[in-house]
Amino acid sequence: MSDVEKKPAETQTQQHEEDEVLPSKDIHVEPILKLEDVEVKTFEEDEDVQFKMRAKLYRFDKEANEWKERGTGDVKLLKHRETKKVRVVMRRDKTHKLCANHFITPEMKLSPNVGSDRSWVWTTAADFTDEVPEHQTLAIRFANPENANLFKEAFDEAREETKELQENSAEDKKVESEPKEKEEEKKDDDDDKKEEASA
Repeated sequence: MSDVEKKPAETQTQQHEEDEVLPSKDIHVEPILKLEDVEVKTFEEDEDVQFKMRAKLYRFDKEANEWKERGTGDVKLLKHRETKKVRVVMRRDKTHKLCANHFITPEMKLSPNVGSDRSWVWTTAADFTDEVPEHQTLAIRFANPENANLFKEAFDEAREETKELQENSAEDKKVESEPKEKEEEKKDDDDDKKEEASA
């Protein structure tokens, strides 16, 4: 038997109390390093949140022919203050690593996931989650059908806004190019008149 086992219980308790260090208000230890506050940018600073809700995201793996979980967290629809473009951003809980990051385009359409009234499927031509644009088929599942429908409404609204934005941008480019064409025609006419006058 060891010495500890031979000691009576009272002696062990007394020894334990003597070994404990009582907290003291007089102790102060200077840190070895002084850490500076670091500002972490999410690149969401110039965007307004149009929609935010907790969900689980999946991506379709073509090689394995199955759905793989991308992560659980808050899915957000963010609208840029200057460009007015809307993008889907989702970060995983705890790690805050991106699991979805792409712009909403007019071609994107949410379709119901087979057998579920609380999930949607869509395809994106360029998801920037892994910093390299990649074609992805994504599915998102919400806690209940009401939340899924709220997401669909916000997504469709953003898609329509993007469509209008692209149409307006195309019209603006067309309007900008018309005066240049007229100026070039006027220059050509002026050059023709000068040639006639000199002849």
